[in-house]
Amino acid sequence: MTDVSYPTYLELDALLDLQRPRSTPPHPDELLFIVVHQSSELWFKAILHELDGLVQRMEAGETGFALWHSQRINALTRIVSAQLSSLDTLPPQHFAQFREHLGTSSGSQSAQFRAIEAASGLRESHFLTAIKAHGEPPAIVTRWLDRPTLQALFLDLVIREGTTLEELYTGAAPTPLFFLAESLLEYEQQFAQWRFKHVQLVERVIGPGTGGTGGTLGARYLMKTVDQRFFPALWEVRAKFFGAALPGPAAQG
Repeated sequence: MTDVSYPTYLELDALLDLQRPRSTPPHPDELLFIVVHQSSELWFKAILHELDGLVQRMEAGETGFALWHSQRINALTRIVSAQLSSLDTLPPQHFAQFREHLGTSSGSQSAQFRAIEAASGLRESHFLTAIKAHGEPPAIVTRWLDRPTLQALFLDLVIREGTTLEELYTGAAPTPLFFLAESLLEYEQQFAQWRFKHVQLVERVIGPGTGGTGGTLGARYLMKTVDQRFFPALWEVRAKFFGAALPGPAAQG
């Protein structure tokens, strides 16, 4: 058996050879730009792995294990959001010097990000239109679109445990299902904060009115996505305690 070392286990030679600036000579800031986006895709892969575990546990009625997966997802989402701060150090004049080398590249083309959105509950027509803008949805997105949303799975779990959303918040003591509900809501908030941070980053680097690469609307489009809801039912149950209706768009499921 061949000895396994740190470099071989992590395939470091292959991994570190993947950061290839296209500007000539290489712009000193392009490496950071590539690393942030490549690492985001790695974290997306980890999030999707945990989402798969979360779905399986919820389908099996294993609330405790579902909570564990959701808490890890929240930790991973915070990491993805936090690393964007490094791009705040990218001055607009520097980005302009190598932006043309991105071609039609756009974050909207990330199949993994679209899969996370689909898994989380985005099923409205505008979302489906967006993912079809570059052709038929990738298999990884279709796989999640064919599965129930996280909200649908959670509401089914509530029914199976013989309770209601209101009772989760009015019971004598918090239950594991209550903590799962709050963890799922935290995930939605973390995701929204990532979106908002992304909007601010884009506005800071290219300006609020500049179009994005790949023909997108840039910050104007991203801002429209900030208030998308994954768990409208978990927001609505709060409003019931105060006699208010939930404003804004809601995800299906």
